[in-house]
Amino acid sequence: MATIHVNVVSAEEQIFSGEASFVALPGEGGELGILPKHTPLITRIKPGAVRIKRADTNEEEFVFVAGGLLEVQPDLVTVLADTAIRGKDLDEARAEAAKKAAEDAMKNAKSDIDFAKAQSEFAAMAAQIAALRKFRAKR
Repeated sequence: MATIHVNVVSAEEQIFSGEASFVALPGEGGELGILPKHTPLITRIKPGAVRIKRADTNEEEFVFVAGGLLEVQPDLVTVLADTAIRGKDLDEARAEAAKKAAEDAMKNAKSDIDFAKAQSEFAAMAAQIAALRKFRAKR
């Protein structure tokens, strides 16, 4: 079976490194599916779930990313995430609280910049909650 090496890293740490048979993630223009020998590609990614079908166990690994960059080579996928959290480490209560705080910040924004920052945080938390629910549904 053909595989592709996958690295998911954030500014804080390496989240995942291993062989996969398939990777799916939220690209800037929509959902991307990557198989071994994929055409080279560089694109931005949106907040959401990176799903990695591990070659060794055939199980799916979930990682939430809050945006970043994706580089694809025929034998290597590199996800450089602004923030990345393993699916098993996601905390729904904390994400809901952050989403509510961002919603309040949007209502109380005093400038367009404050509103845009709060809106971005709101979108990231909504995506994190959706990724968490997907992760739980798979378990």
